Amino acid sequence: MDIPRGIGTFVVWDYVVFAGMLVISAAIGIYYAFAGGGQQTSKDFLMGGRRMTAVPVALSLTASFMSAVTVLGTPSEVYRFGAIFSIFAFTYFFVVVISAEVFLPVFYKLGITSTYEYLELRFNKCVRLCGTVLFIFQTILYTGIVIYAPALALNQVTGFDLWGAVVATGVVCTFYCTLGGLKAVIWTDVFQVGIMVAGFASVIIQAAVIQGGISTILNDAYKGGRLNFWNFNPNPLQRHTFWTIIIGGTFTWSSIYGVNQSQVQRYISCKSRFQAKLSLYINLVGLWAILTCSVFCGLALYSRYRDCDPWTAKKVSAPDQLMPYLVLDILQDYPGLPGLFVACAYSGTLSTVSSSINALAAVTVEDLIKPYFRSLSERSLSWISQGMSVVYGALCIGMAALASLMGALLQAALSIFGMVGGPLMGLFALGILVPFANSIGALVGLMAGFATSLWVGIGAQMYPPLPERTLPLQLDIHGCNSTYNETNLMTTTEMPFTTSVFQIHNVQRTPLMDNWYSLSYLYFSTVGTLVTLLVGILVSLPTGGRKQNLDPRYILTKEDFLSNFDIFKKKKHVLSYKSHPVEDGGTDNPAFNHIELNFSDQSGKSNGTRL
Repeated sequence: MDIPRGIGTFVVWDYVVFAGMLVISAAIGIYYAFAGGGQQTSKDFLMGGRRMTAVPVALSLTASFMSAVTVLGTPSEVYRFGAIFSIFAFTYFFVVVISAEVFLPVFYKLGITSTYEYLELRFNKCVRLCGTVLFIFQTILYTGIVIYAPALALNQVTGFDLWGAVVATGVVCTFYCTLGGLKAVIWTDVFQVGIMVAGFASVIIQAAVIQGGISTILNDAYKGGRLNFWNFNPNPLQRHTFWTIIIGGTFTWSSIYGVNQSQVQRYISCKSRFQAKLSLYINLVGLWAILTCSVFCGLALYSRYRDCDPWTAKKVSAPDQLMPYLVLDILQDYPGLPGLFVACAYSGTLSTVSSSINALAAVTVEDLIKPYFRSLSERSLSWISQGMSVVYGALCIGMAALASLMGALLQAALSIFGMVGGPLMGLFALGILVPFANSIGALVGLMAGFATSLWVGIGAQMYPPLPERTLPLQLDIHGCNSTYNETNLMTTTEMPFTTSVFQIHNVQRTPLMDNWYSLSYLYFSTVGTLVTLLVGILVSLPTGGRKQNLDPRYILTKEDFLSNFDIFKKKKHVLSYKSHPVEDGGTDNPAFNHIELNFSDQSGKSNGTRL
């Protein structure tokens, strides 16, 4: 293997490929703005008219989950900490099963647009408002990071204009969200998954060719200790072990898949419950594929730079830039392919941002506008939804400017989800799984959970855990042909993991910092969820939680699980639906007319108990 020559730069073709991706995304938005009569009602705009099928929704769930944070963050994560990250494959399985069997049945049978409507049906208005506000805060923060992060990494390596990229991403996203609503979001996601797979594939194939086959890459990784799959250390302070990833990861991602509006809104837009569940299970395959690709890219990174780490040699200034660096290094002879990779990273961003914007619009309209302005017509609600999309698009671009002040990416993003998502998931779990939970318990539990996870999360940002907790693996630079003295070699492995603005240096380590604040970031969500559940249960019992008469639709019942097997019984009855011409408006989808249309006329709430 030759010493890598100078890395390439961006040429015209790369910009053409990238611009093409943005143009096609925008075109899909324009198409759905006018196709099929456009966006007549707010339900069309926010829910795709509830006529989506499983496959596009599954691809869309995969796309929005996998932002540029995944494309740039996971490979460098594997490069520095080893392939233990691939244990997430098990985590995703548990997450999908929990979402499909616990949360989906309840949300689907209620026929709601915003998941926070559920909180009002089950508890009261106040709990719903708390949930909504927390969600809006979390999503805008997260979206800012997602827009800014890739722009920064790509800018420093490829010289791709930083704020030009941030604004272009934000504007294109806002454009197609505003015009096309959820349908446009889902179909652009499908297109973007294609781009992402293509981008990953080009890197993997070329890396395998240059390094001399996949076996060489795996051998190098094995020698470098990168194939560390089995670390069964039960200590919750270790950043990634089998247990932190399985337990902590399941809680963190369930709060995204199970109750986060931008994901739930999609699978609820499917035309039947069977399609909705199917979309989640198909999406599992997508998640595995993406995980495999990104872990493999990480191993290829290691194989390529095992003797000369660009990060320690100061060729790149942050681990997130390793991936673009590799791309310019190995794909420089193929004009257009580096552009494809940049398009791949940005597709990740676009799909995440667009789903966030659509979800924020949905939540605002359903939770903050509809309940207080009841006289608005569907047409004007549709206009308001579009207006809200523009507002939130602008807010997210503003947030990206703020994100430029924050530290290491992947961790920051996941910590935010953990800190806010954990307590929210606890709140929903309380409503769905605990029949005697009441609104007082829910509120106190939410406050307690939120306080605890903020305390851990902010503490961990201020006093980052020591290197022996994060276990970074050895990186070498002895193969670089530049002159380095011995002292630099010694300091390579001890680079601090988070470089955060809030970090406090040279402080006496206290037991609180070494134990509580050093908790693995994946457990932030677990702590939040469990505290919320526990406090909620303890407060509900003495405050009359067992006296309330509860509508069984609001909790998970045995029937919800057994109805999975209805598909075997239904075959006999399908014809009998057609023979009743009376049942109009749902013949193609029997699941709808009996369950939902009966009660949605009285705004669906008349028969629920109001506390």
